[in-house]
Amino acid sequence: MRAAWYEKNGAARDVLEVGSLPEPIPGPGEVRVRIHASGVNPSDVKARAGRPLIAGRMIPHSDGAGIIDAVGTGVAGERIGERVWTWNAAWRRSNGTAAEYVVLPQDQAVHLPDNVSFEQGACLGIPALTALRAVTTDGAVFGKTVLVTGGAGAVGAYAIQFARLYGAARIVTTVSSSEKAEICTQLGADHTINYRTEDVVDRIGGITNGRGVDRVIEVDAATNVEMLPGIIARDGLCVIYGSSKPEISFEFFPMILAGAAARFFIVYEMSPEVREQTVGALQGQLASGLLRHHIAETFALDDIAAAHEAVESGKPVGNVVVSLAR
Repeated sequence: MRAAWYEKNGAARDVLEVGSLPEPIPGPGEVRVRIHASGVNPSDVKARAGRPLIAGRMIPHSDGAGIIDAVGTGVAGERIGERVWTWNAAWRRSNGTAAEYVVLPQDQAVHLPDNVSFEQGACLGIPALTALRAVTTDGAVFGKTVLVTGGAGAVGAYAIQFARLYGAARIVTTVSSSEKAEICTQLGADHTINYRTEDVVDRIGGITNGRGVDRVIEVDAATNVEMLPGIIARDGLCVIYGSSKPEISFEFFPMILAGAAARFFIVYEMSPEVREQTVGALQGQLASGLLRHHIAETFALDDIAAAHEAVESGKPVGNVVVSLAR
């Protein structure tokens, strides 16, 4: 099979190789997916750049979509031919979706509705599940004011939509350009704040008449945590799924006086119960046809290094996908 891999950490063009590898065979409880599209996420490029290798050869990317073409014992034969999307293919594993075939435990290959393309399906495992969990954790957002930081990003774009679909009364998002502001508005944001040119705390105060936001969906806690006491409403919740630095701190007294809470989570380590609930909810949203998927760029497998560089640059507005379609 055609595949991409690396055998040491380093820059994309220095370590990523593309060539032929043996086709994997599914074992008991496993399925083999013929990958049509592979999603490239920030965690994938960070793993390649510096995360310790767990095997001598690493095929990157956790997210993908394709068709099951073989199953192991204990898996219903009816699954052969099923369109699926994948999650955690490269988390604590050495064989991800940047290959024509990937073998996974059967529950990590989820039915892909016919109204969702393979390229769109390759955007679900990390971005969409992260966004959905951030919107729904610890209670509903119905009737509440939600702030999505980085609303034009892969997770942020889904978070805006889920907040709208789950009945948020007001959705505010931060952006870095007028182009991104327009995208977020089209996705359902009521207010956009350009954090490069505007004071976020002041704008939120004005938008909410000084009350603050009920929920913050935070992409970079290290960068934004200082403003949290100034924007969180009484009994508000900050859901943190990312940080550009390993340590964060915020003022204690404003947070305790507000009764505010901070919830941390990482999409790769959701409990089986939470994973099942979140995947089920996502399947319902996909079936509705209301969810929009924003794919910024698509690369061929031979150009996987360029795909990694694009993600590292932070320039693409939306998801980056590698196509393995024949």
